Amino acid sequence: MKGYLLLLVLFGICNAQSRLGSYNIDSTISVSGISSGAYMANQFHVAQSKKVIGAALFAGGPYYCASGNMLTATNACMKFPSSINVNSLKSQTQSYANSGLIDPVSNLANSKVFIFSGSRDSVVVPGVVKKLEEYYLSYVNSGNIRAVYDIPVEHGMPTDSYGGACGSTNSEYINNCGYNGAYEALNHIYGGLRKPSSSAGLTGQLILFDQSEYFKLAPAVSYGMDTAGYVYIPSSCQSGTRCRLHIAFHGCLQGRAKVGDRYARLAGYNQVADLNNLIIMYPQAKANLTNPNGCWDWWGFSSFAYANKNGFQMTGVERMMLRTLGQY
Repeated sequence: MKGYLLLLVLFGICNAQSRLGSYNIDSTISVSGISSGAYMANQFHVAQSKKVIGAALFAGGPYYCASGNMLTATNACMKFPSSINVNSLKSQTQSYANSGLIDPVSNLANSKVFIFSGSRDSVVVPGVVKKLEEYYLSYVNSGNIRAVYDIPVEHGMPTDSYGGACGSTNSEYINNCGYNGAYEALNHIYGGLRKPSSSAGLTGQLILFDQSEYFKLAPAVSYGMDTAGYVYIPSSCQSGTRCRLHIAFHGCLQGRAKVGDRYARLAGYNQVADLNNLIIMYPQAKANLTNPNGCWDWWGFSSFAYANKNGFQMTGVERMMLRTLGQY
């Protein structure tokens, strides 16, 4: 009986949800994402370009690619880049900007953008990712964009120490390729970062925080969101050091309900964060009837406004961001 009670206590400790805290964060906020998370990171970057100074996109296509249509999302925006009309997507972007639904696109000019597509990616083919690069080149100074297409990665987050075989898919969509994607992305955005060794330990804490309070009109799952997310806080940031915030969006089938905290622990961000005073927030999407794979909304399953500031997922993540800044 005592052993059973101990298990219950330990289970409760490991799964307890804290309230997301506020920290000493400067204004250099950045985002990244893989697959559907790349689409979400791009949407958040474009919509919040006044606050977000950089984005890293792994295996994702251009803003508003699906145009609110699931069939377009799963066909053109994953497999058939010749069907993607970037000029049309730019027109929608400008329309949103004119209406105040996203920040002025002029803010994007000095952003730092990192774009990655594995040369063996068969899920979101490299041609789709090149449409993302074409889209950004319309707004961002070309010298601020770094695009990588020559690493032989299948669909997944490339790391230098964890995951399945580089050139094949695996259930976690994390690939051990001898390439530290998280470091390369964050170093492009911020510059001058210290690179961790592949065996680097961690000094900080991965915290499970309550996401429910950031959704007002209905339960979080109604919008394809989990009730909890993760945030990694280096010990320096816990002690009050001035830090920077990075928001990392997982891909489909990579959320907490599917893989637990493995993406948040093993995608490579936390080791970079420890050495460079970065807080990494991992919001969590979750499967529902209209989103069976737990993807981020990049075609409109949660709201017709999914790609602008009024989208339910977009506003929820914005509130999380503002909480860490002490503004919500």
